[in-house]
Amino acid sequence: MIQKIILAFDTFKGSATSLELAQAVKTTLLKELPHCNILSFPIADGGEGTTQALCSTLHVDTIHCRVHDPLMRPIEARYAITADGTTAIIEMAASSGLPLVEPEKRNPLYTTTYGTGELIKDALNRGCRRFIIGLGGSATNDAGIGALNALGIRFLDHQGKELSPIGKSLKAIKSIDERSRHHALKESEFILACDVSNPFSGTQGAAHIFAPQKGASPDHVTTLDEGLKQYAAILKHAKKIDINAIPGAGAAGGMSGGLLPFLHATLKPGIETLLEALNFREAIEDADLILTGEGKLDAQTTMGKALNGILSAAYEKQIPVIALGGQVEESEALHKAGFTAIFSIQPGVISLEEAMLKENALQNLQRTVLQVVRLVNRFKP
Repeated sequence: MIQKIILAFDTFKGSATSLELAQAVKTTLLKELPHCNILSFPIADGGEGTTQALCSTLHVDTIHCRVHDPLMRPIEARYAITADGTTAIIEMAASSGLPLVEPEKRNPLYTTTYGTGELIKDALNRGCRRFIIGLGGSATNDAGIGALNALGIRFLDHQGKELSPIGKSLKAIKSIDERSRHHALKESEFILACDVSNPFSGTQGAAHIFAPQKGASPDHVTTLDEGLKQYAAILKHAKKIDINAIPGAGAAGGMSGGLLPFLHATLKPGIETLLEALNFREAIEDADLILTGEGKLDAQTTMGKALNGILSAAYEKQIPVIALGGQVEESEALHKAGFTAIFSIQPGVISLEEAMLKENALQNLQRTVLQVVRLVNRFKP
């Protein structure tokens, strides 16, 4: 008889959140296995949804803060502080996210991460000295100079004049003035959570890979990449760190690489950060089964993404992991990666639009999970 099941679903993007998926599955399982211990862990990989995933399990207070969006327009954004008042959990997308900018106004030459810096500053002023920053989903390619500017760091041109902290300014930076940096930064620790390993600049860097998604034209991409390269050279000279050599420095428009020289910061995979914060490895002890999934299961699932983190944790304790997805491709590669079984939740031929309707997705997931646990339970000693 199954005694303990772990639910660790990533969001079915455009359909249902990880919280909604876990709740739907838990409701179904308790009807079939009323005495089973079912633990839910909403999962994210550092981008959008990371804060929600953390806050759903940890004891936190939600903080509302007036900041600026990527175009420096006033908005209200939220972040969380743990109940002991020591740790701030900030999602970059809350203040610097792409959805905050109308499609016709998107251009990473002119957007800034200033609002994210304002959130950090607010948390510092409230006494937080440990930060988990979820990187991803940004509208920016400013290498974090906007966030740093909000924290008192100024970026100057060849005449010593202060530059606006936007992507376009990277190419013009000649010196950095840290005399007014926030006093609490020197005693604060930052974990930068992201899910990509792209370098800071170059053909696989922040500008070439991600800027087009944020509204950049080919000419803009060239300008931004040149700026990233020149700024990296400035940092190498001034801070004695070569951010071009750090995998993942290109995350969130270069935000991760840009923050590293100025903060006591560690760049970590988003899923690793999340699982550590949730004490996931301890929680899955003695579990009979882990159910996980995301909207599309394919070879990318095993390449540093959220579900791969679940799989790694389960492997250490020899717990079977069953993955369920709205769409399944390359199932053999997923089996070789270590998943015990992979299931599509679709009942038959259905349009993508129908499949992505939240009600349909939840019902299909519930039906599939029910069949899976009945099978597993039948052969469980």
